Amino acid sequence: MTNSTINMTKIHNFSAGPGILPAEVLQQAADACINFDNLNLSLLEISHRSKNFEAVMDESKALVKELLELKDGYQVLFLGGGASLQFAMAPCNLLRTDGTAGYVNTGVWASKAIKEAKIIGNTVVVASSEDKKFSYIPKGYEIPANLDYLHITSNNTIYGTQIKEFPKTAVPLVCDLSSDIFSRKVNGNDFALIYAGAQKNMGPAGATMVAVREDILGKTGRKMLSMLDYQVHIKGESMYNTPPVFPIYVSMLTLRWLKKNGGIAWIEKINQQKADTLYNEIDRNSMFIGTTAKEDRSNMNVTFILHKPELEVEFDKLTKEANLSGLRGHRDVGGYRASLYNALPLESVNALVEVMQAFEKKFA
Repeated sequence: MTNSTINMTKIHNFSAGPGILPAEVLQQAADACINFDNLNLSLLEISHRSKNFEAVMDESKALVKELLELKDGYQVLFLGGGASLQFAMAPCNLLRTDGTAGYVNTGVWASKAIKEAKIIGNTVVVASSEDKKFSYIPKGYEIPANLDYLHITSNNTIYGTQIKEFPKTAVPLVCDLSSDIFSRKVNGNDFALIYAGAQKNMGPAGATMVAVREDILGKTGRKMLSMLDYQVHIKGESMYNTPPVFPIYVSMLTLRWLKKNGGIAWIEKINQQKADTLYNEIDRNSMFIGTTAKEDRSNMNVTFILHKPELEVEFDKLTKEANLSGLRGHRDVGGYRASLYNALPLESVNALVEVMQAFEKKFA
């Protein structure tokens, strides 16, 4: 059986999620859908209990541990339900029935996490940037010592902000790393729990990675539903129920790609170059305005608006002609958003900058 070949017109993909994946990963994933591991069977139709897929699961977990530099004592899970399910699973597993959870509210997804936690138990918001429409990251806030955990969101895809320095605290730290995981150097051992939807820097939608320090589990005093219990999924080795096989496989391929090319140090340097290139143009160009505090600008999701919103139709026309896709801002905020995930090449950022310069030359 011969491999298929993906051949598409070059599109510069700035989609906020599901986001861009490496071309070689897409090719390998496509091939596996036809003939996986030379079994003459599709990855989509083999048993998740087969040795072939168990090897995929084991390698995926090992790559996560290696790239996050996790020490002994952490368990890695691949689950379904997206980060949105983790909004409920985290407090179910960590918030004691007589305890308190703390949250930092930096955007829509943090707000949704807070909403779920309040259903589970006592929850307080220790800091928030809602007062300025989530255009900055709160700093210098006091963290109560009696919290069962403190929950933060590392990167805010809708508003374009990113935590540059994580809180230093003795309180167990929980982090939603969905939109910037594996994009920059992070010491995973600083966190008691990390979770991330795969569909930004790791794989397609459908899989969620969880890394949890096992010694914090089983202390809530709460009777748990099996599907919401991390300990059940750990015991089942992420196979308590049928796992999202294809997204996990593509995540493994993407993490292989990252490791092969130089790991986090390699991609962090490229991501910084991409972000600097685009932010410098936004600040220089008379037609555009950045929407977030400069010190909190996200390297993953660059948000901006036009000085003259009435020219959006003209700008959209230019981006379409240049094969730039996925630039419209989130429906809740409007404007524009360029997502610079790991697999987006600098070439695509340069193409966007050229369009912005052409736009200024024509309409300034």
